[in-house]
This record gives sequence, structure tokens and C-alpha cells, in this order.
Amino acid sequence: MNEPLMIRGDWRDGLPENVDRASLPTITRVVSDSRAVEPGDLFVCIAGEQFDGHKFASEAVRSGAIALVVANERAAEMHSLRVPVVGVSDPRASMASIAAAHEGYPGRNLTVVGITGTDGKSTAAFLTVAALEACDLKVGLLSTIETRINGNVIPIMGRLTTQEAPLVQRLLGDMVDAGCTHAVIEATSHGLEMQRLDHCYFDIGVLTNITPDHLDFHGNFEAYRKAKGALFEMLNDQPHGAPRRTAVLNRDDSNWEYFAGRTKARIATYGVENSEADVQAKDVMEWSDGSTFYLVAGTDSIEVSVRLPGKFNVANAASAVTTAAALGLDIERVASGVAACPGVPGRMERIEGAPFDVIVDYAHTPVAMRLVLESLREEVKGRLIVIFGCAGERSRERRSGLGLVAAELSDYAVITEEDPRSEPPSQIIDEIAEAMLSHGASEGETFERVPDRRAAIARALELAVEGDLLLLAGKGHERSIERSDGSHHWDDRVVMREEIRRQFPEEYV
Repeated sequence: MNEPLMIRGDWRDGLPENVDRASLPTITRVVSDSRAVEPGDLFVCIAGEQFDGHKFASEAVRSGAIALVVANERAAEMHSLRVPVVGVSDPRASMASIAAAHEGYPGRNLTVVGITGTDGKSTAAFLTVAALEACDLKVGLLSTIETRINGNVIPIMGRLTTQEAPLVQRLLGDMVDAGCTHAVIEATSHGLEMQRLDHCYFDIGVLTNITPDHLDFHGNFEAYRKAKGALFEMLNDQPHGAPRRTAVLNRDDSNWEYFAGRTKARIATYGVENSEADVQAKDVMEWSDGSTFYLVAGTDSIEVSVRLPGKFNVANAASAVTTAAALGLDIERVASGVAACPGVPGRMERIEGAPFDVIVDYAHTPVAMRLVLESLREEVKGRLIVIFGCAGERSRERRSGLGLVAAELSDYAVITEEDPRSEPPSQIIDEIAEAMLSHGASEGETFERVPDRRAAIARALELAVEGDLLLLAGKGHERSIERSDGSHHWDDRVVMREEIRRQFPEEYV
């Protein structure tokens, strides 16, 4: 049983106006997974990609659900279950509205920053939180890497980057209860498309970048871009008298004007390459462990440091500072906060103990891999060796794209598994290898295939010598690997350290 939850609002306030609420009960929780239902819950029947919640309504009632929200066309068949049934046109949209009402609309009591893009969301989110906290603000964070409330990390089960609306709203409510004034949320294309972030009341929308990805879900790039654009349309929903909302856009990305056109909010742009950006990073000095640069806005400038290597992390830092400036915060303190941020778990994270450099990073798209390899190329004295794969049940273009980048920018690659899910790992690896071969790579000379991820890590450590740099890419902070027989505990950083300890003498550990 879950611990008793505080009921902060009335779920019925989130229902369409034409619904008769008189006979509807108060509830404990809003739930869309029948396996999680407990006595007193409201069960929302969602017709998903794999399962239709309507088929599990009777199971939910047996488990204690005291009311159902269903699609209008399915309402009649549910009345035999002898609990109140509410028919709506779109159960998923209604679930977000109901969840926000049930938690007392917490987004209205927070300044909410949403960050979207293909790459860089988590890093930008961590840097933004660091910037806000440096101004003595109490901040909550919902990200791929972790959920945090006023500095305390909250354990979350599962691998959804954006959780379902009931949990999102409950966590926002917890933030309000903990005294938070601000929240930073990673806004994924899945989360936006599936309306998990409706009724969060975003004040700032941030774009890191956008390149074709998740086309297996969205179908094409235009649909993917449209899903991302929903964040900026949400900025239009502004209560009378509220401070004007802001879209913070990366002007180095050619799509920035598309997103500017999706919102009525004021526009603030940042960039590293584009001289027309409102806030531009100049005089960038890159080091092996970070960068120092000046952010220039008109006649004003400030020196900023970030403890993450690569120009793409200069851009992420610029987005955080621009966001804080849009909120009217003290820029000196903001810059100090960004400089003090120790890094982001699984993002260009150095692993000690080997007689050569070892880095773990989350790069799992062709663009992200290119940025990381180009950044590391500048600091490596010997060979740049990469261990990588590609997730199953995802866009096939990602596989060929990763293969092409590895062939072009690495000296040696070990291709392995990365969340193969229901697909045979060898099939995914073969597709990557075909792309590498087509781009001039030679198997046995510049790459090899090692399907088991631990064995691939061990093999790369055997190959590397002093002066080389070893990159383990694709999973970063993640603590599980998804195979055909389910989810298994896995942490690239832990396994890498284990293999280093096994292979090298004690003086290296």
C-alpha cells in the first residue's frame, strides 16, 4: 500500500463543464495503470499504443477504483460495473486536467521553466537549477536524470523522461508544499504530444536544439517539431496581470524562427555562433574539463564558466543564464551558480582509475555523438575509442546516423547493445556496422562487434593505451538496460569502474 496522500484539490474541477458532478465521489488518487489501483482511486481509461485501459476497467474496480473516466463511446458498457462513470471526448487530455485540479493547480503557484529540444535538455535543466539556487530560490526539478525538490532527490521508478500527468502534478504539488517558488521541467516531445505536461502553466519555454529524432513515434520531422512547439504555445495561456512569459530560443538552430512563430510570448535568443542572438557567447576558451567565455548582450557582458567540456555545453550554459535573465535575476549570482555546478551525472562524466582518459556520456543521437566526438577530438593525444550501440524499437535512421558519425570521427569503435528491447541486438549492431562500412570503416581495423555490453567495455579497456581517450556512449546516467526478457539493473559508470578495477593494477585505482 502507498502512504496516505494529501488531497490538495477537487478532481471534479478538472472535468468538462457539461459533466454532472453531483454524484461523483471524492477520490484519493488519479491512476491510469490498473495494476496500481488502490481503494479510493479514480481510474482513467487510456487507449494507448499497446494496451487499452477500457479493457482493464473491471479489474480496476475490483482493486478499489470508486469512479471511472472513459471515452464517450465506451461509457455505456461501463455502467454495469456499478461505479460512477464519466464519459469524455479525450480521456488523456481530461486526465491532465483532472490531475492538476486534484493537486490544487500547483503550477499556478510556481514559476515554471520548461526545456525542450533533441539534445541538451538535462544539462540545460541542471545548469538552470544551479543558476536559480544561486539566487537563494527554492527550486524543484523534473528531469531525465533525477527528480529533485528543494535540493532533495526523490526516487522515481521507471524510465519515462516525462512522467504521466498525475505524477507530474503530484510532484509539483510537493514542490509547493516544500516552499519551492520555481520548477524546472524537461519537456520531451512524447510528454508534450501525450499531454502529460498540460496545465503546468509554463512561464519560460526553452529550446536547446532540434534534429530529426523519435520518428518511430512521431512519423516525420514536421510532426516531431510540432510536438515540441506545443511548449511554446502553452506560453500563450497567460492570466490577466501576470508577468509576460518568455520563449528562450537557440538562434544557432535553424528552426528557432519556427518556434518563435508558435508563441505570442516575448522572444529572447542566445547563441554561440550566431552574432544576431540577443545573448551571444564570445571569446570561448575550451579546456579539457570545461569552458570560460563571455556572454554579451548589447553593451553588457559577463564572464561565465561551465564545468562541462564542449561548445555545446557553452550553449547549454548560455541558455541557463538567458533564462535567469528573463526572470529578472541578478546575473552576477547567476553566473556564479552556473560556474559552481559540479557537472551532470552521466554527461561527459570522467571515470578515474585507468591509465588513460575514460568518459561516460548519454550521447545516443547522431547529432549528440558528433558534438561529443568533435569536442573530445581536440583534447585526445592518442586514439579516440568509442563504445556505443543504438536502442531497439526506435528510429532506424538513428542507427545509420550513429554509424556514419563513428566512422568519421572515431579512431576505433566497439559496437554493442544499448536497450535492444524486443529486437535482436545482433540485428541492430549489423545495421550500424553496415553504415560504418559504407563510410569507409574497416572491420577489424577501425571497428569490431561485441554484442554483450560488459564484454564490449572490457574489450575497449584492453585496446586502449596511455594517451588514448575512451568514450562509453549512449546510456549515461541510466540505471537499467532493456532487453527482450525485461529490464535489468545496469549502470555504465558502475560497470566501467568494475572493469577498470579488474584489468588494471592497484596503482591505477
